[in-house]
Amino acid sequence: MGKSKKINLSKFGIMLPLAVLCCLLWGSAFPIVKIGYKLFGVSQSNTAAQILFAGVRFAAAGVLVIVLGSLLAKKPLLLHGKSQLKHCFILCVFQTVMQYTMFYIGLAHTSGVKASVLDSLSVFLSLLISSLVFKMEKLTAPKIIGAAIGFAGVVLINFQSGGFGGFSLNGDGAIVLSAFAYSVSGVLVKRFSQTDNPVALSGWQFLAGGIVMSVCAYAAGGRIYVKAGVKSILILLYLALISAVAYTVWSLLLKHNPVSRVAVTGFMNPVFGVLLSALMLGETAEAFNVKSLASLILVCVGIYAVNANFSGKKAVSYTHLRAHETSLHL
Repeated sequence: MGKSKKINLSKFGIMLPLAVLCCLLWGSAFPIVKIGYKLFGVSQSNTAAQILFAGVRFAAAGVLVIVLGSLLAKKPLLLHGKSQLKHCFILCVFQTVMQYTMFYIGLAHTSGVKASVLDSLSVFLSLLISSLVFKMEKLTAPKIIGAAIGFAGVVLINFQSGGFGGFSLNGDGAIVLSAFAYSVSGVLVKRFSQTDNPVALSGWQFLAGGIVMSVCAYAAGGRIYVKAGVKSILILLYLALISAVAYTVWSLLLKHNPVSRVAVTGFMNPVFGVLLSALMLGETAEAFNVKSLASLILVCVGIYAVNANFSGKKAVSYTHLRAHETSLHL
């Protein structure tokens, strides 16, 4: 039998398209969640129902990741030892329970435009946490400049005349906390995946977090109802697939690349969110204009600035030292 093909996930030409795919999937979640609230009868004031909706989604995503991962690996995707269970618990707290409890509550109490801008704070926070707290990479001028340019693109596409309005704790504050939780989880995924299977960690923490959120929300009186039959179920399955596919791929990318190199592409999440909202929610006038195109250009320039080697020297990092381990068998 011939050798299986390998994909070098640390290669920029492979990393970028996969990261963009993740961003596209996550960007589609903004309009899909809004549509899902309507199809499942989740009102703005029913916080417990919002958390239950999120919990069911991520429990289903966890099952999908575990099943698909087991099929690809041709063996059960299990966690082994106290260390892996501990890592799973920590990720469950930050990546699923805290991040998405705050995200679903915040999205119900603020506009998609403001949520997109505030959620982009996760890119800056990921860079700062990775560089200053965990000392996993250097905070260089190109990274800072590239991140600033990319963020400028996000601000541009979301800016409206009159500014962004007041800051609400249950809406905007919740989104900021969600962005913080995401940033912490992104750095932890990279750190844990050096010794643990990132796909296994992703699947089991989704399942555990989804169950915790669902049980707590149901106990608090949260209820969701299938009002549109098959359409409602398909929406829920799509949201589960977004998490299963995007987070699994993202975790693998974080394992084989510097955190900021992957995280900076997260600037594209709100760009896709706005564009897909235009197509799915009828907000075409706001999305398809010169401002949107200028924003996309800024985002692309930001990505290049973060990843370009301006010094002309070959970069050496922990990831490159483990180059022999940076391939995924398909």
